[in-house]
Amino acid sequence: MSAVGIVMLVHTALNRAEQVVRHWTAAGCPVVLHVDHMVDRKTFQAFRAKFAGDRLVRFSRRHRCEWGTWGIVAATQSASELMLAQFPDVQHVYLASGSCLPLRPVQELIDYLAQRPQTDFIESATTADVPWIVGGLSAERFTLRFPFSWRKHRKMFDRYVNLQRRLGMRRRIPAGLTPHMGSQWWCLTRQTLSAILHSPDRPRYDRYFRHVWIPDESYYQTLARLYSRTIESRSLTLSKFDFQGKPHIFYDDHLQLLRRSDCFVARKIWPQADRLYQAFLADAASDMKRTEPNPGKIDRIFARAVERRTRGRRGLYMQSRYPNHGAENGMTSGPYSVLHGFAELFEDFEPWLARTTGARVHGHLFAPERAELADGQQLFNGCLSDNAKLRDYNPESFLANLIWNTRGERQCFQFGPRDTQTVNSFVARDANAQVSVISGAWAIPLFKSNQSFSDLRREAARLQQIEAEHLQMLRSRWANARIRIWTMAEFIEAPMENLQTVASEIGPTVASHLTEAPHMADLSNFGRFLQNLKNQGMHPYLMGDFPVGALKSKSPDRPRKPYMVK
Repeated sequence: MSAVGIVMLVHTALNRAEQVVRHWTAAGCPVVLHVDHMVDRKTFQAFRAKFAGDRLVRFSRRHRCEWGTWGIVAATQSASELMLAQFPDVQHVYLASGSCLPLRPVQELIDYLAQRPQTDFIESATTADVPWIVGGLSAERFTLRFPFSWRKHRKMFDRYVNLQRRLGMRRRIPAGLTPHMGSQWWCLTRQTLSAILHSPDRPRYDRYFRHVWIPDESYYQTLARLYSRTIESRSLTLSKFDFQGKPHIFYDDHLQLLRRSDCFVARKIWPQADRLYQAFLADAASDMKRTEPNPGKIDRIFARAVERRTRGRRGLYMQSRYPNHGAENGMTSGPYSVLHGFAELFEDFEPWLARTTGARVHGHLFAPERAELADGQQLFNGCLSDNAKLRDYNPESFLANLIWNTRGERQCFQFGPRDTQTVNSFVARDANAQVSVISGAWAIPLFKSNQSFSDLRREAARLQQIEAEHLQMLRSRWANARIRIWTMAEFIEAPMENLQTVASEIGPTVASHLTEAPHMADLSNFGRFLQNLKNQGMHPYLMGDFPVGALKSKSPDRPRKPYMVK
């Protein structure tokens, strides 16, 4: 019967490696251990002593294993040579790490490989065919030299790569080799592995791959193409990588996920995942599946995990994924309405809108004094405070959190030139925002105030300039919000139709004919007020054309037949 030998590369968590070694040997599989030279001698000796007298365990010559360097290949070579020399019955050699965990009974793996005595299981594809290369250097990893560690000497690594590019330096790929790449976790037949290790061309190949970047993902993957009779270009080990090319770590709550994969071995297992080690290292001969390994069954779950990690949820700013400006996956989590000038033009507008649409209607959320939350609340969903200082520390996140915390309920709030303007760009770019503006309505509170006219003129000039900048932003080509802008004069020409348009979009269930309307502010002598501002040298142009004489009231006390404006 064909035997399977395990070459295990151990770096950390030696106690877990010991458990797994005993699991392999209990099934009759010999194990050759390579312990990273960076493990101190005392720890190594104690670990080695635990296997004293075990006829199925050997320790190979130690090498310093650093990510992306030749040491990992050298360690595998030493351990594989010892395996072939010490265990002549081994017909397949399975490469694993100390963080790997068998997921199915070992006998299943032995039987599976015995039925495929001439098949090598090694992921092997050309650089043009692999989609998983992260960080560039696809073909260049084979044509440039990499004598410096990417992790420990990153600046020297980058500078030397750039120098070689500027000088046009290129390494010559050994004749007869077509570089291939793939997972370093392979399972090779004795014939293929012997041919690679005992090839007369090995010194030449080793010299070349010694300065290839991440050679453990290309050395055996390339040479197997020269000597293998049958290659299955896949790994029998389940290993998943995130968008940065780092391996996913499996924890206790991944137990059912790992079982569904039907794979023989998985990496990388968290050393403290007691539940996983207990579940998979138990005697489970009765649980033998006899099924083909199929990691594709869980690929969709990992794809969703990568998307969630890189894009996040719409409108949710996560600690682990605070987005770059302009790279958000949806700036807010749902639609909301911003009403500019309505509370100034209509009396008791907020309670009327809440009754009419069923939405949550706030006052001026970005008022300088405090956030005017609905119903005068001081704390809102998610413990959002009405404190202006806290809000203005990050007004964009304040708004995004408010929309997130009230998912399923439409939020509306008032806005105007007196409010904090920092959030303007955010709202204009947000496709979830519905912005309705009655320009110039800010002048109504000034018209009703008793301030000296010189102060009114100065304040009117300031507010008009702020609103003009806001309107320019809303009309820019970068704006994604749904925006409607009326001047005051335009709006009061047909107030019921315009209110119907706004209310229908906020509340889709709003009747096609409004049965109740808010009372419009008294605008008698408002035209004279605007003319006085002009006479004092301030030109109020955002309100539209108001006659100087008495303005005929168009208060929407009697409903008129509205029509939709799109």
